[in-house]
Formats: sequence, structure tokens, C-alpha cells
Amino acid sequence: MNEQTLSMRLERVAAHIPAGARLADIGSDHAYLPVALMRRGVIEAAVAGEVALTPFHAAQRTVRENDLHSRITVRQANGLAAIKPADAITAISICGMGGETIRDILDSGKAQLSGRERLILQPNGGEQPLRQWLMDNDYCILSEELLRENRFDYEIIVAERVGPVTYTAQELYFGPLQMQARSPAFLRKWQRKLQYKQKTLGQLAQARQALPADKEHDLAREAQWITELLT
Repeated sequence: MNEQTLSMRLERVAAHIPAGARLADIGSDHAYLPVALMRRGVIEAAVAGEVALTPFHAAQRTVRENDLHSRITVRQANGLAAIKPADAITAISICGMGGETIRDILDSGKAQLSGRERLILQPNGGEQPLRQWLMDNDYCILSEELLRENRFDYEIIVAERVGPVTYTAQELYFGPLQMQARSPAFLRKWQRKLQYKQKTLGQLAQARQALPADKEHDLAREAQWITELLT
């Protein structure tokens, strides 16, 4: 993968970045996403934020090699601290981290959010707590997508702040739009998850091991939800 050939996962993220956006790509790594979008003429300007030194230097190199340093600013900063008011950011992408980590980045960076940005989020697991944060902070989920790449399931969640929104516990768990669309990839993911949860519950019963009561209850409840979803 490079700035000319994005992974399938990043291509699907790119598809949700509005034309003419001023993008902040947080945890940008090599800055492949903003550079690819700029080369394609999709975005107007970008900030590539990276907290760790090695990927920060890698992002600088990618931007420099593509002669885009006048259009893409690379900043070493923690989370949304990479964003300054003068950037006039209209879209924020955060990809390839756990959902809880993305949630914490958004929560600790609230001061940098104007509330008018589109959020394009690609969590590696932990989607439920991330959706909970979006709901708690008045963000409506506009689009959800699931794809499988290199034997991993990846979800993309696109959200904008519109005012109070309410999702059920199951919608937070599965994704409200995914539950409606029921794509083949979505159903296959949850078939795999159900098998895993049933196996775990069976092994615990055989070994007569006791999980903490709340954990066992959550596991059984989730298995029930998935069973209902698939039938």
C-alpha cells in the first residue's frame, strides 16, 4: 500500500470524505489517505496528525515526496490537538485503532470540535462504545459499512452532529444501519461471532469455570441477540 494504491479499507474510508473537504486525518501514519485524496483532487487541504515520532517522520516524507507541503500540514500532536481553528476542518478521519481509543480521542479533544465536521471512523473492534459516545454527544450515524480484508472484519462509521439521537442497545451493538441493510458480509461476521460466543460459553460450562456474573450475563445476552438477528 502507498499513496497511489490504498488498501481496500482505506479506499472505502476515502469514499466517505466529501468533495472539497478540509480533512484532519488523525493517526495518519504515512499520510497515505490525505495524500491520495489530494492527488485525486478530492480535498482542498489537510492536516495529518501523528503522536509517535516514527510515523510522524514517515508522514512528512510522503507529503514532501509528493510536493504537497503547501496543501497538507503534518503535525506531531496527541489526537485532536493536531487541529487548529485556522485549519477550518470540515471532516475528520480516524482509522485503524480500537473503538475505545477513537472514543477517547474524540472525548478528550471536544474543544477542537466545532460540531460541524463529518466524522469518518474506522475502528478495529470496540464499535459499541464508540457508537455510545456518538449517541451521547448528539451525533447521528449517516452511513455504516462492513468489509473483510486479510481475514479481519472492518467497520466504517460516518457521523455528523445533528442534535439528540436515540439508539437501542442492539443498535449500538450491531449498528443501526447495518441491522437494516443486513448485508452478506454483516451476516457472515455475526455468524462467526455467534460460533465463538457459543464455544466460549460451552467451554466455561464444561470446565465448570465461573466468569464474573456480569460478564457471563453479557456473553449470554449477546449470544441471544445474535441468534435473534440471524433468525
